[in-house]
Amino acid sequence: MRQTNFLLIAILVLVLGACSKLQPGQVQVEGGIIQGTATDDLTIYKGIPFAAPPVGEYRWKVPQPVVEWDGVKQTTEYAPAPMQGGNPASGKSEDCLYLNVWTPAKSAKEKLPVLVWIYGGGFSFGSTSDPVHNGEHLARKGVVLVSIAYRVGQLGFLAHPELSAENPEKVSGNYGLLDQIAGLQWIQKNIAAFGGDPGKVTIFGESAGGISVSMLCASPLTKGMIHGAISQSGGSFGPTRPTTYPGENMKTLQQAEQDGVEYLNSFGLSSIDELRKVEAEKLIPQGWTMPGGWPIVDGYVIPDDQFKLYEAGNYNDVPVLIGYNSDEGLSFSPGRTPEEYVANVERRFGPYTDSLLQAYPLADNEVKRSARNLMRDAAFGWHTWSWAKLQNKTGKSKVFLYYFDQHPQWPEGSPQADHGTPHGVDVPFVFMNLDPANPNTTKSDLTLSETMGTYWTNFARYGDPNGDGVLEWPAFSEANPVAMYLGPVAYTGPVPDESALQVLDSYFEWRRSDEGKEWAQ
Repeated sequence: MRQTNFLLIAILVLVLGACSKLQPGQVQVEGGIIQGTATDDLTIYKGIPFAAPPVGEYRWKVPQPVVEWDGVKQTTEYAPAPMQGGNPASGKSEDCLYLNVWTPAKSAKEKLPVLVWIYGGGFSFGSTSDPVHNGEHLARKGVVLVSIAYRVGQLGFLAHPELSAENPEKVSGNYGLLDQIAGLQWIQKNIAAFGGDPGKVTIFGESAGGISVSMLCASPLTKGMIHGAISQSGGSFGPTRPTTYPGENMKTLQQAEQDGVEYLNSFGLSSIDELRKVEAEKLIPQGWTMPGGWPIVDGYVIPDDQFKLYEAGNYNDVPVLIGYNSDEGLSFSPGRTPEEYVANVERRFGPYTDSLLQAYPLADNEVKRSARNLMRDAAFGWHTWSWAKLQNKTGKSKVFLYYFDQHPQWPEGSPQADHGTPHGVDVPFVFMNLDPANPNTTKSDLTLSETMGTYWTNFARYGDPNGDGVLEWPAFSEANPVAMYLGPVAYTGPVPDESALQVLDSYFEWRRSDEGKEWAQ
């Protein structure tokens, strides 16, 4: 009898083991089992929940634990993007905290480096479903590619005294950044099941995504979760300011809370509980000029002015690869006429107007590239250069600086003759998503895209972009302040417009003085 019982138990164990074994393309993650889509060389998972839907009582709260599900969850389609003014390919919803994974691993034992994409969009727009963010080509270079969604606009960044009061840390406003951090926490717990190495995670992003990368590098909440960082047209090293400008976008918690009070009043409501009941569509900004649409210095997620944090060595000291495009000013209006341009410079830079107009001179009757470069550098170039200098001075990890300058060669005398590379053009190059069949795609474009894909994935693997088949990229240092020029021919050279950057550096130093702070009020 006893022998029969043992036999029955053994059979039961074998049956249960067979039933619990995951099928091809299935992975056990926090919340349950998911089913992806297998190709010849990749397995792709789209729409994996990494937190509870931030709806109802969870609107304007830190991300909550993921809700478990029964059975096998199909993760074969992108989830809706966050609520926003645009029309993302996957639609939009307040229920938006999902991520995607592309993995070339054949087993969970491979421990491949992990690249984590954070989209841009001025913290008011963006999605992981944009076709240009398709991660399959980078993943085929031997990395696990993850893209994380996060809340944007007022739903992602509204600060208010009531919200701060209900928060254990007594802060509010940086929910979108907390979403990104929750995604990184999920990666630490789950990415090994996809063949990824949780000890080799590199974050990368462009524009607001690149700014997010710099903020995550400065946040104590990400300690131990990131091991490398790539920022494309990012950085956030400007001081706080009540009236913000590109490159001086940050407000203090107190300033943002006052904006939030005015925002609540604009609905004719008297409490956050009432605002939580307002339909999400009515909260969507159509631009990024409304209050509550940008991260803030809250003393918790972002402890202080990032420049000061780096001066003091208070940041995550990991290797960084950082850069910007040659003509970012094309995408941001510096002023349509010389008169309008000068007026805008005076309004923003005050007593530094004359020295900056000399450093970034106007043409006689038009705003040429030399003048537009002030917008480029005030928003991106100075921040990237400052990041490189500060980390080289106070950190131990390597810094690699680049300058992206790939664009059509316009005929002399044409309206575009002085045009360089505008904002955002680098993204499809990095993702290797250029269309070879497009007549506007050149052989030079395809070659550069392959080079950049190699540099980026080498960096994820080694903390260094160098390797076989690419030009040697020296690290930036005070003794060798060099940048990699990424264009028709890759080459190394000096930091672009460094003498002009030094004038801008003087402006930002003055802005941190008592006089500069008082002037900006």
